[in-house]
Amino acid sequence: MLLRVRSKDGNFRFELPSTADISVLVNKILETTVDADPVSLTVSDQPRGNETLVSTLKGRNLQTLGLKHGDMIFVGYATKVSQAPATPMSIDAPSSTRVQSNIWETVQEDVVDIYWRSKNGKIPRDRDARFCKHGANGMCDYCMPLEPYDAAYQAEHSIKHLSYHAYLHKISPKTSSAAATAIPPLSPLSYKVKNPCPSGGHPPWPAGICTGCQPSAITLQSQPFRMVDHLEIASPDIIERFLKAWRSTGLQRFGWLIGRYEPYEKAPMGIKAVVEALYEPPQEGELDGLTLGIPWEDEPRIRELAKMSSAPLTIVGYIFTDLDPDPEDRTKSIYKRHPHSFFVSSLEAIFAATIQKSNPTPSRSCSSGAFGSRMVTAILTATEDGKVDISAYQVSEQACAMVDADMIEASVEPGIVRIKEEDRSQDAARYVPDVFFRYKNEYNLEVKKTAKPCFPVEYLLVNVTHGFPQNPSPLFRSNQFAIENRPGLEDQHIENVLKTLARLGAPQLSDSPTTSTSDASKRLELAKWLSDWHLLAFLETTQLVSKVDMKVLVSTVTSPSLLGDPSVLNALFKTESWQTLMTFTRESAPSLPSTPAPGPSSSHIDEDIPQDVFDQIAAEEATRREGFGGVGSGVKICPHCTFENPEGETDCEVCGLPLG
Repeated sequence: MLLRVRSKDGNFRFELPSTADISVLVNKILETTVDADPVSLTVSDQPRGNETLVSTLKGRNLQTLGLKHGDMIFVGYATKVSQAPATPMSIDAPSSTRVQSNIWETVQEDVVDIYWRSKNGKIPRDRDARFCKHGANGMCDYCMPLEPYDAAYQAEHSIKHLSYHAYLHKISPKTSSAAATAIPPLSPLSYKVKNPCPSGGHPPWPAGICTGCQPSAITLQSQPFRMVDHLEIASPDIIERFLKAWRSTGLQRFGWLIGRYEPYEKAPMGIKAVVEALYEPPQEGELDGLTLGIPWEDEPRIRELAKMSSAPLTIVGYIFTDLDPDPEDRTKSIYKRHPHSFFVSSLEAIFAATIQKSNPTPSRSCSSGAFGSRMVTAILTATEDGKVDISAYQVSEQACAMVDADMIEASVEPGIVRIKEEDRSQDAARYVPDVFFRYKNEYNLEVKKTAKPCFPVEYLLVNVTHGFPQNPSPLFRSNQFAIENRPGLEDQHIENVLKTLARLGAPQLSDSPTTSTSDASKRLELAKWLSDWHLLAFLETTQLVSKVDMKVLVSTVTSPSLLGDPSVLNALFKTESWQTLMTFTRESAPSLPSTPAPGPSSSHIDEDIPQDVFDQIAAEEATRREGFGGVGSGVKICPHCTFENPEGETDCEVCGLPLG
């Protein structure tokens, strides 16, 4: 086969058999170089990006690497420090270099990624009655399975973006798996100036710049894929509890989405984010916005707590409200996010890019070991008829790269993104390449226009569908406990927890070694109350539950069989932290007297009277009765007011009426 090689030394052609080892090609390349360091030699199928050290390709031949006749190979290398002549290199490289270059092979991907990598993603089709002329066990072009990235299927089912794994199938070479593993198909997008410059011929930026280190011109376009295809809220109660704060105060609220990623069968090789709970960080809400601290202090604790559940959870995105009541009808909200205004403001898009950039997705298909992000932006806003609905989005990889390069900023107009000016100062150097975007003019012709000084924010957005399950089965069965960081509106106190545990009879249930029929309903009620994300997050801050016992508590109350098997709570009842909690519950609960108060009836006020007071009252009452009916008691009871008067008195000292 004929292979073309391009390096900074020029263009070269080599005739090699397809079964030749990679070392043969490497030696021929080194013969064309001047003072090349063999260890730093890299090859790529692109002019920039996907560079792979040839030292990691030991034992592979040209065919297994996916090379075909006429392919162009881009070569890069570093110059030797010494002036020794270039010699044929050995493929054996230091182990540290090999491990560093193969970082994508050691990445631990998410469970949903492992699931889709084990599937081929083919879209099955039924036998066509009109065109299929074969038997039941045959197959033809009209009934054979489609690829997950099939354009006709995508258009027929109105799928705007390919799923992440369908896109990987589309861009991966259709060769053996060994070739696909050798060179990952993805590379991280960057619009920063390379520092130091690969050519090494000038001082680093901002003192110098050349075509080898400066980023290429940018053409904004719709991203063909999306990392998350669907956002699913496990229960409508999650949103209702989140909206309660806005309905009570009129101030906007923000919350982190706690959930997991699962396969989404309605899109070929799709992925959905399932939201099981919300966590509201410290914030200051306003009528038209809010103030939030990033990064937030409790993030490590909340991430660790989410991993303790029976189905490990993580932060899958965030949600915020943007609602303004209609002055004419307070039951409706103003419809302000629509095609003629904006869907996501430029400030929100930049914030989303910042969050996505700080939460990358581990990937074995990218040379850096991470690509993109699955953080979803959810917005609670008004619909055209004034009702509240959810809108879900992500921003593109181009948006994340532009924010990372400090190229864009928000403008006064919400739907417009402004491009910053170039800055060559030493402290805040910023290089801004040419940016363009395409649109159709009034004649329906596609026009390319410069994006400086500003461009529409829609070029940075990726739509994500959303919805609720038809048969909700949330991981947390309750949402009634007070929500964190709502001072004055909902306060979390340990006293309220202890009172509720006493009301539910938790100490008595914990002392019972067996589960009787009468205790089953009480255990069910206790289990429902304990299965509350906000309660679990609060208990962890009280220092009453140890870290080990907290894992038992969270895994128990999130168990799928929690409501079907009353004995699930037994493991929790045996923990030391639970026994400590029950001790506090018994001591803090009010105790009732063992004997009723004297008199015809007793009231709830008697609950606060100690028992010794009741005993004293009973003794005095007995003495009084003896004096009233006995002789020689030394007192006279007034028949009008029952006051005890001395024996020699004729009139009552209190009411003044006669005693006899």
